[in-house]
Amino acid sequence: MTDTAGTGALPVEGVPAARVLDEIRALRAADRPTHGGRLFAYVYDPGVAGLDELAQAAHAESAHVNGLDPTAFPSLLAMENAVVAAAAGLLGGGPGTSAPDVVGSVTSGGTESLILAVKAARDARPDLAEPRIVVPVSGHAAFAKAAHYLRVALDPVPVDPVTLRPAVADVAAAIRPETVLVVASAPSYAHGVVDPVAEIAAVAAAAGVRCHVDACFGGWTLPWLRRLGAPVPPFDFAVPGVTSISVDLHKYAYAPKGVSVLLHRDAGLRAPQFFAYADWPGYTMVNPVIASTRSGGPIAAAYATLRHLGEDGYLQLAALTRDAVAGLADAVRAVDGLRLVAEPESTVVCFTADDPGLDLFVLVDELTARGWHTQPQLAYAGLPASVHLTVTAAVAPRVAEFGPALAEAVAAARKAGPVVLPPELLALAGSLTPEALTPDLIAGLAAGLGLGAGPADRMAAVNTLLDAAPVRLRERLLVEFVGLLQRPAW
Repeated sequence: MTDTAGTGALPVEGVPAARVLDEIRALRAADRPTHGGRLFAYVYDPGVAGLDELAQAAHAESAHVNGLDPTAFPSLLAMENAVVAAAAGLLGGGPGTSAPDVVGSVTSGGTESLILAVKAARDARPDLAEPRIVVPVSGHAAFAKAAHYLRVALDPVPVDPVTLRPAVADVAAAIRPETVLVVASAPSYAHGVVDPVAEIAAVAAAAGVRCHVDACFGGWTLPWLRRLGAPVPPFDFAVPGVTSISVDLHKYAYAPKGVSVLLHRDAGLRAPQFFAYADWPGYTMVNPVIASTRSGGPIAAAYATLRHLGEDGYLQLAALTRDAVAGLADAVRAVDGLRLVAEPESTVVCFTADDPGLDLFVLVDELTARGWHTQPQLAYAGLPASVHLTVTAAVAPRVAEFGPALAEAVAAARKAGPVVLPPELLALAGSLTPEALTPDLIAGLAAGLGLGAGPADRMAAVNTLLDAAPVRLRERLLVEFVGLLQRPAW
């Protein structure tokens, strides 16, 4: 008998629910593990029993509630306001502080929060024909995305190769009359170091410019680490001159994706973030964020997660994470040929190799083969290629296993030797312009690197090619390579 249901997303006949779920589970079997403390990027696992089930139930309760009109669904408005208040209170705002009038919005993630911070700063200065933003090169790539989308010029500031922070004098020198926003990170994602926020905010304020602190990564961990005695520098609304802060709840607040909060010191600063439109015959549109229709599911899940864990729960999770970071850093220090790019001061361990016989990209593949999934980072502007570990509370029970696995992977990488690409391919990577890439050339490169048939576990050759390419060519190659993966399943 013919299977009229088929295997596509839109079969002729509907498929029973149980079978559909089985199909999804089978597809998920190929994914990186989201739980268990072996994935050091993309997901944030607290290792708290029952938290997933609570968040999923809360999500389901509000999945079909629409954030488009807060007057129609007051439950969602109440939860959103409560989540914003929690974030503001944690980050130096609210009653009894120097920033009592903090307001905020829940967004779909850090990128949306950063785009909206740039939008608010741009739209607050309609007198400027060519607005600009000042961003350290260690600032998140989402600022470049915001600049691209919003047609705002990006003025990058270099970072010191040792401290990995921008010099305040360089930030000040980059500010022009057209500058609408200055950015600092707490911490930067790549290396986990906190910029000199107080000094950057001061030079921004002296120039009459807004200062945004990107605390998407660290905003929900640094306050708890400070309570545990860590020497966390000032970075939040307690710092004069900080006008807005972003913090992702789907990171270290351990809420499901995607929930971020964008906070402004007062409602006047937030006002240009909104979009309103009444010049059409339909409903008057007013949106605080980029999306119009918003599912209430992520907000309800975040609300439930914060309520369930509470301050004591987050403090305990921060302590576990702190100890895991220390243990992983010790494991790196114990291996000859590896060194920490920066001494850990948040929840990141970042290391590189000083041994020319040890190929970092091969090492990443060897760790993957042993069940440890890390994030390689390419060399940039004098900074070496590195391996990034985002550390969560779920990593703590695994720390003792990581050291021996790292040593074993290093030995295997040394034995395998560095990736050697054909000289003509390396010459091509160094001389090609993005415009010179043709479909045939891209297809040939992809085939030679083993791309196109689906995600691969061995990526050292690809990363070596990208590492050898100039930045603009890297971008084009990545667009084309990912485009080969994202094609309809006919």
